[in-house]
Amino acid sequence: MISRSVTIKNSVGLHARPATFFVQKANSYKCSIWVEKEDCRVNAKSLLGVLSLGISKGMTITLIADGNDESAAVLGLAELVDSGFSEK
Repeated sequence: MISRSVTIKNSVGLHARPATFFVQKANSYKCSIWVEKEDCRVNAKSLLGVLSLGISKGMTITLIADGNDESAAVLGLAELVDSGFSEK
């Protein structure tokens, strides 16, 4: 199991379109992946779960993965978040 903290940089946070991209990316990995904000942890492969965290710009979340491709999953999701979901 590995984890990594990332800060949300895009203007709308992890809502609607960016959350969909995030969940689609998470679902491309076989391992179990969670998103943690403060004391709440949700399945990163669940759009409803991710949206329920109410993640906005500037917040720090923790990505947690456990399984065969855990390193690739955390790295891939962290890169997506760091890219700002390609928003301008």
